[in-house]
Amino acid sequence: MILLLLCALTVTSVFALEGDAKAAKKEAVKSHLKQHFKPYGFIRNYFTFDSRESISGTGDLYNYQPKDEAWNQTEAEAAASGLPREDLNAHSTFRFLSLTTRVGLDIVGYKWRNTEFGGKIEADFYAGLSTKVSHPVSGVAQFRLRQAYMTLGWDSLRMNDKDYARVDLLLGQAWHPMAADFSDVISLASGAPFGPFNRSPQVKMDARLGKYFTLTGSLLWQMQYCSLGPSPTGASTQAADFIMYSKTPEAYLGLSVHTNGFLLRAGADVLSIKPRQIGTVNVGGNTISVSVKDRITTASPFLYVQYKKDEFSIKAKTIFSEAGEHMNLNSGYGVKAKNPDGSWEYTPLRASSSWLSIVYGGKIGAQEDKHPQKLQGILFAGYIENLGTKETLYDGNHDGRPDDLYTPRANNMNRMWRLSPTLLYTVGKFQLGLEYEITSVQYGQAGTSDLYGLAKANLHWVTNHRVQLMTKYNF
Repeated sequence: MILLLLCALTVTSVFALEGDAKAAKKEAVKSHLKQHFKPYGFIRNYFTFDSRESISGTGDLYNYQPKDEAWNQTEAEAAASGLPREDLNAHSTFRFLSLTTRVGLDIVGYKWRNTEFGGKIEADFYAGLSTKVSHPVSGVAQFRLRQAYMTLGWDSLRMNDKDYARVDLLLGQAWHPMAADFSDVISLASGAPFGPFNRSPQVKMDARLGKYFTLTGSLLWQMQYCSLGPSPTGASTQAADFIMYSKTPEAYLGLSVHTNGFLLRAGADVLSIKPRQIGTVNVGGNTISVSVKDRITTASPFLYVQYKKDEFSIKAKTIFSEAGEHMNLNSGYGVKAKNPDGSWEYTPLRASSSWLSIVYGGKIGAQEDKHPQKLQGILFAGYIENLGTKETLYDGNHDGRPDDLYTPRANNMNRMWRLSPTLLYTVGKFQLGLEYEITSVQYGQAGTSDLYGLAKANLHWVTNHRVQLMTKYNF
């Protein structure tokens, strides 16, 4: 009997130990996941009214600019027909949808010797929710990759007796260094096209040199945001082919200075692409296809400044872009010469783009509860000036009009401005935003661009008023 009792106690102890071991292992796994994996995301809805048709994307939430006037008849024709003269783009629209709801995962806290490892995976829903005749799609949103990269970091690298450096290396899909500093608007476009907007595959290095300086260098490729160029049919198209055949990564170099709430960042981006690989030559009246080595190389410098103190912040960015359409900027390029050997020469379309963002606001109401409140006032202002091409464009018809000009949107735009006041109310993880956005564009008469790509005839302003309500729950 005593022997049986001892056996029972032994078995019970073994099971108890196994149970404790499983519980400890489960707790260790849970602790490991909590320490190294940080999930995040949000559920976001937009309710949007526009006073007229606009050039836009992503379910018409990503607003570029109002469309030019499209009159159904001239004044003389209206007088003769007796029918009213109408701008066919002067139609208001309304929509609401939860597009751009997002999920992400940060991976942190791994270290081997002096090297820190990390990473990020981020995705959201995109496109597919518009069923406009002008945007025929399935009505089913796509789940797309936004960011996916790994990081390596080395800290406490001695520079001299007093200063240390830190070097971080990023490999993968991430924000373009020129687009990383955003304004504080709640709209999906984040201030574009007044500022760069681009995520690209890249290899980026950030070297923090002492307390005040950070040197950034990056080599980038193109995936979702691509350069424009000619298609085999001759029409303009946006594709990664142009950088793929160039075999030359886009390159960025910048310097940041940060001290006492101030941040100053300056840099430049260099892009070299091959718009065509095959051209044609005429021999004895016969057209023969030949390989060509077309190439255009452009440089786009920028300057960014930021100041933050307590509940106030002010940010400003300005960029001089050459062929910056892959960054959602209003520029591009055109053909300046067509050579007898079938090759073409190119000149960039240049633009000056600037924005200013001011935020003020902080805690309101009782703050001792679990859901602190905050009311912020935001003001955004942006301005774009089309500066035309660097050199004169090719005029094969000798009519004073360029033959080949590649621009992402309306090529008769001369300048554009936007003003956007916003109220953003935050309660814990919930946000409610109300934004009024007025965007006005000066157009010239379509089809009248001169040899610098500027439309100066019949200048007129077109304005869109957008009112947008946003609800957002962060997790």
